[in-house]
Amino acid sequence: MGNPIGNLALFTRILSYRWFYLVVFATVMLDRMTKWIIQLTLPFGSYEKLNMIEVIPGFFYLCHIGNTGAAWGIFPGRSFALAVFAISALGFIFVFRRALGLRNLNFQISWGILTGGIIGNLIDRLALGHVVDFIDLHLGFYRWPAFNIADMAILTGVCIFTLSSIRNTSTGTEP
Repeated sequence: MGNPIGNLALFTRILSYRWFYLVVFATVMLDRMTKWIIQLTLPFGSYEKLNMIEVIPGFFYLCHIGNTGAAWGIFPGRSFALAVFAISALGFIFVFRRALGLRNLNFQISWGILTGGIIGNLIDRLALGHVVDFIDLHLGFYRWPAFNIADMAILTGVCIFTLSSIRNTSTGTEP
């Protein structure tokens, strides 16, 4: 049956990270849902205009591209190594959760968004061997490399964490 006091302590610890878990779940679900819609809607692997949806003319398009590398297509063909790196990063976050300040609400949200993004792209790498990218932005003559919700989550999580850390340092509060 287990120790009821031990079970209560475990429940209390899990509950103290509730926002982290909720944000991870929401981020992964949003990423999975958008990728699923793209996979059902658009043909794979083409930047041709007839295979894209133009959302904002000349600026924002939806496409269906597979990326075996990291951000901006760096490290192409290294999907397995990047999956190992992602698993290591998730392990690091778990092991060092106290040092990372995950009891602080802002840090729970930032690390939750970041972790959800890592998990979203990891699922693609393990299931497909590549990450599904679909947001295609054109900035004048420059085409930004295609990306997805998980990529945006990773960047957003890092930015929120950095800003929260700077704010906590300037006010002298601990995470």
